[in-house]
Amino acid sequence: MNPPVDSLQGKVALITGAGSGLGEAIARMLAACGARIGAVDRNESQVKRVVEAIIASGGAALALPADVTAADQLAAAVTKVEETWGRLDIVCANAGINGVWAPVDEITPEEWDETMAVNLKGTFLTVRACTPLLKRGGGGSVIITSSVAGNRMFSTSGSSAYASSKAGQVAFGRMIALELARHKIRVNTVCPGAFKSNISVDSRFRNLRNLRLPVQLPEGNVPLTGGWAGPAEPIARLVWFLASDLSDHITGTEVYADGAQSLLMG
Repeated sequence: MNPPVDSLQGKVALITGAGSGLGEAIARMLAACGARIGAVDRNESQVKRVVEAIIASGGAALALPADVTAADQLAAAVTKVEETWGRLDIVCANAGINGVWAPVDEITPEEWDETMAVNLKGTFLTVRACTPLLKRGGGGSVIITSSVAGNRMFSTSGSSAYASSKAGQVAFGRMIALELARHKIRVNTVCPGAFKSNISVDSRFRNLRNLRLPVQLPEGNVPLTGGWAGPAEPIARLVWFLASDLSDHITGTEVYADGAQSLLMG
């Protein structure tokens, strides 16, 4: 079941990493509920494809090619949203990468910095660019996409850079939830487990075999789904809930959406 089609009518949402995977699912979900979408992604062709699909379905969307590690590009994206719609109500800081998974002594400083730049600094720069417009509008909702890794699950050997960036997002979300509460801006963090996406396409894995813990799991590792990763849409519905007025007293919290995966593998 999808959320009501008019539940976000009149709202404007900016979503990073909207060109594929969870970001695309979020963009489509919020657009279907009436929100106007500022779709940010560093892959221009992919984000244009998503925007064209939203418009073809009767929604309103802007393609905003931008790299979340570049403050000037994010500022330009927010300016375009303001010039087009005059407001901003929802921010989904979703862009992220797996980066390099390897033994800690084999991860280069440059590889560590790349993961932190996209996942953690990119979240900060996104929120930083959007906050003035949210304040001018009298409030809004910020949703950060983190992960079970680094927060409730630590069995993904070799993911020290990724997990650290995801744990940092949770701390950042809690800090700014308090800071921005007086401006009626809510901040919550979604922590997905395994789901079907394209995040692994550019991932790099090195010498992980000897790092794996000798744990014998049942077939698959997601108890709620019979063992297998589910689609992105259930997580997008959670983002919709946190973006909507139904969650108007929820801020500074993390919500795990992993089918109990992290309880089994934590």
